[in-house]
Amino acid sequence: MKAESCKTIILNFLLIWTCAAIISGCRSDPSTPEGVVVPHGYMARLEQVHDGGMIGFGPFVGYYFRPEDPKDFGRLQFVCFNENRFYSSDMPAGAKLYEGTAVRMTLPLAANAIPDQERINPVFFPEAPVIWRDSRPEPRDLFVHFHSAYNAAGPVRTGYWLRHVAVADFTYDMGGRVGKESPLYHQVRKGPDKDFARIIEFDRGPKKDD
Repeated sequence: MKAESCKTIILNFLLIWTCAAIISGCRSDPSTPEGVVVPHGYMARLEQVHDGGMIGFGPFVGYYFRPEDPKDFGRLQFVCFNENRFYSSDMPAGAKLYEGTAVRMTLPLAANAIPDQERINPVFFPEAPVIWRDSRPEPRDLFVHFHSAYNAAGPVRTGYWLRHVAVADFTYDMGGRVGKESPLYHQVRKGPDKDFARIIEFDRGPKKDD
């Protein structure tokens, strides 16, 4: 029963991110989504050489990143907007929801294969190897969301642990697409979001026409 419930949650999650890909593909101008004012120097997609290879990070809905040091992509600042009301049904389209910090890490080798069936593939903490969960930086109760980078072959173990700090109170309900039974759903209060969903996401990267 527990496995079936987890499967349902993951299928719903993948459906939501399929919608996200459609939304991204329908923009008239990907750099300026409706209602979003991106701060100077922030980018939806980053590319960098790491450990001798080129990796990409992003884009994903509403997130924009800026390296703290232009010569070092190890730490990023980010902002997250309610682009097309994708994350919250009770906040306006384009409203800023979060500011935060992203710290680059490489997940340790584990027996688990890296999932790559979809554009974004979630592994919730209960199903994730302990060594992956334990790789997050301090404060560990705030760095609870990992998003992988990718190379030409697909997702890689290198990515970023994200710490979300809400700039307002709102309902995180994926634009009304999930209810209280979902691990994604929570009432957000202004400040560090300790209830953000604990997920490790493997991103195989956008297609050329995304």
